[in-house]
Amino acid sequence: MAAIPVDLAARDLSAWVNFLRTAEIPVLKQTAREIGRLQEDEDNLSARTITNVVLNDPMMVFKVLSYAQKHKSRSQLQDLAQVEQAIMMMGTGTFFRNIPPVPLVEDALKANLTALMQLLKLIKRAHRAANFAVEWAAHLNDLHAEEVLIAALLHDLSEMLMWCYVPEKMNLIHAMQVADKALRSKAVQQEVLGFVLHDLQVQLVEVFQLPPLLGKLMQDGASDEQRVKNVTLAVNLARHSANGWNDAALPDDYRDIAELLRIDVDKVMRVVGVPDAQ
Repeated sequence: MAAIPVDLAARDLSAWVNFLRTAEIPVLKQTAREIGRLQEDEDNLSARTITNVVLNDPMMVFKVLSYAQKHKSRSQLQDLAQVEQAIMMMGTGTFFRNIPPVPLVEDALKANLTALMQLLKLIKRAHRAANFAVEWAAHLNDLHAEEVLIAALLHDLSEMLMWCYVPEKMNLIHAMQVADKALRSKAVQQEVLGFVLHDLQVQLVEVFQLPPLLGKLMQDGASDEQRVKNVTLAVNLARHSANGWNDAALPDDYRDIAELLRIDVDKVMRVVGVPDAQ
């Protein structure tokens, strides 16, 4: 993975955006292993088979969508907000040739296993959010559920990338929040990093030309639209339930989800898998 320039220690958001603009985005070792296995049988692959592997790794999803947007033809008017659609448009040969699954997250963090563990927890949480979002999208008869799934999966992309590139600072943020539960995430991020991760996320969506729809769906509270609410509530539930089913924020989550899905709170708790004892 590319070395981190010294000037990134200057706590400058624009410096980070410029760095990430050309940086090699790392992916999980499991992703690289699975893509390597698929490539051995490239002639017999479908876009769906490749998509199933890509969707397991938020950072590989990001690589695919940002490449597709950057290289779309002039005649292609539609933004590509779905992984399978993007792979079909570029072709499997282009996928394997131009979006290599390197560098590896595990190599980048081999000297900081605490950070690696926290990143893997964050990715697991992103998958939970994506699963919630796509299930609720189906309940709401959303015909483009994969866009909602991907928005939930990429919602915390900027945090994932910072775990890869400045694990010591991210460990410090985590330790500060564990020590004082009342600390607001944005305040701690501003103190340690010099900027807020949400602001980095907004700029990454713009710089990497991610589809505007995905950018909109990834913005908390940006709209009262049903799809935006779906993603926001799925991310909230995944984050709060990761602390255990006794988290104080969960009752509010259940009520908001019940309103979204137009079902009662008891049914929400059954649908999302709250243990009976709760």
